[in-house]
Amino acid sequence: MIKLNNISKYYPAGFGKTYVLRNINLEVKEGEFVSIMGPSGSGKSTLLHILGLLEEASEGEYIFMDTLVQKLKEKRRTELHRNAIGFVFQAYHLIDELTVYENIETPLLYKGISGSERKSKVADILDRFNIVAKKDLFPSQLSGGQQQLVGVARALVTDPKVIFADEPTGNLHSEQAEDIMNVFKELNQKDGVTIIQVTHSEKNAEYGNRIIRLKDGWLD
Repeated sequence: MIKLNNISKYYPAGFGKTYVLRNINLEVKEGEFVSIMGPSGSGKSTLLHILGLLEEASEGEYIFMDTLVQKLKEKRRTELHRNAIGFVFQAYHLIDELTVYENIETPLLYKGISGSERKSKVADILDRFNIVAKKDLFPSQLSGGQQQLVGVARALVTDPKVIFADEPTGNLHSEQAEDIMNVFKELNQKDGVTIIQVTHSEKNAEYGNRIIRLKDGWLD
C-alpha cells in the first residue's frame, strides 16, 4: 500500500543542506497499524507529513496505492488526499466557529457529496462515537478528549483507506488517551483501516502491530 525508496528531506542552510530525513526505506501493507517513535527532532512528524501528502520529499521515491506520488499533478494529489487519507492531529484542528456536526461534515462538502448522503454519513458516525448529544456544541464547549473524538470522527467520515495520526493523545490525560487508542485499535481490527501514528508513548505504540524507530533522521 505504501512504499518509500531512499526518501530524504532537507532544507537549504547557508551553502549546504540540513537533513531532517535520510535514506528512509519503508513498506506498509494494507491493514497494518504502525507506530513511529523517536526523540524530538528525529523527523517523525516530517515523515508522517510526507506519507500523508502534506509535504514533499526532497529525494527518493514514494509509492502510495500503486501511484508514484512525485509524478502527480497538484489536482490529482489533492483528490488522492481527499479520497484515501484521514488525518488526526495532536492539536485537534477543529474549526472553532463550526458545531461538532459541521466540523464532521466539512470533508464531505469538499468531496462534493450530496446533502442526503452527507446527513446519513454524519448521523452514522455521531452514533458510532456516542456523540449525538454533542452535535450542536462548539469545540470550546467540549473536553480535550471529546474534541479529539470529533477529530477522529471527522477523519473517518470519508471512509479513508489510511489514517495518519500525529501524537493523537499528546494533549489528553491517560484515561482519555486510552479511549482514543482503543478507538484506533477497533478501527484497525474490525474495519481493516490502515493506521500510521507518531507517538512519544511506548504504551500507545504497543497498540500497533509494528514499531518503527527514528533517530536523527535515520531509521534505527
